[in-house]
Amino acid sequence: MNRPLDLGAPDQFRAERHLDVLIPTRNRPAELAVTLSGLAAQEGVPGFGVVVSDQSDGEPAYAHPAAATMVRALRHRGHPVLLTRRLPRRGLAEHRASLLAASAARYVLCLDDDVWLEPGTLRRLVTAMEELRCGFVGNAVHGLSYVDDVRPETHRHYEEWDGPPVPERIRPGTPEWHRASIHPAANLLHVTEKQNLPPGAWRAYKVSWIGGCVLYDRAKLLDAGGFDFWRRVQEKHQGEDVAAQLAVLARHGGAGILPSGAYHLESPTTVTEREVEAWEVVLAEEDARQPA
Repeated sequence: MNRPLDLGAPDQFRAERHLDVLIPTRNRPAELAVTLSGLAAQEGVPGFGVVVSDQSDGEPAYAHPAAATMVRALRHRGHPVLLTRRLPRRGLAEHRASLLAASAARYVLCLDDDVWLEPGTLRRLVTAMEELRCGFVGNAVHGLSYVDDVRPETHRHYEEWDGPPVPERIRPGTPEWHRASIHPAANLLHVTEKQNLPPGAWRAYKVSWIGGCVLYDRAKLLDAGGFDFWRRVQEKHQGEDVAAQLAVLARHGGAGILPSGAYHLESPTTVTEREVEAWEVVLAEEDARQPA
């Protein structure tokens, strides 16, 4: 029998750590267990915290024995873990805003509940952030079922930063917007193979946005508004991560990091009601405020 799981205390968790990992989840106990297992195997970033916020229709995903075991493994390895429920659901952006509010860490990793991180990924992301000193760095997720589906027409959108990233104002229809085409399927994996990087090396490249695994400088994310726009978009939305990243890019710059150690589990989405793109609403409001 699985013993009762300590949920942790929010006031004790909210400490000035170097890094916290923020995971929203819903109806995905198996995927959450895999995601947590990837975190439990990370080394080189001691004492990072983990917040799991659940919006499942029934029992919380972290109560599943496999996920609960990984929570205990993380704690055993010195990582504080806070387990919360955020109900009723008010949309993806509000869920991420509540996770962000639970942390006081210098850096926060927004990690989806269906992403496995290979060992060394967190250390590489933190190293890149400390060297680049921009608003965010991220690892786009690989879909390994597409490993034999090579799409060379997307590779031309890969462009490395020559020096630290600088702020960019990116909008749909611009050449910069098409950078996102290197992230679906296994495109980034194929780009990485062409770089032939030596062991331990990494590269920063230009992005429009990254899904699934993004490390933010928390102060810079808050300076750009965080996810507070949730109040201005209807509940049934998607694209909240795009909206936040575009705002951070415009103020502080950002980069993708290659190689990526993030792998998508390719499970069916639990976001089935997507009536609005949050980034479209936020950009329309922002552009309306610009002088003619």
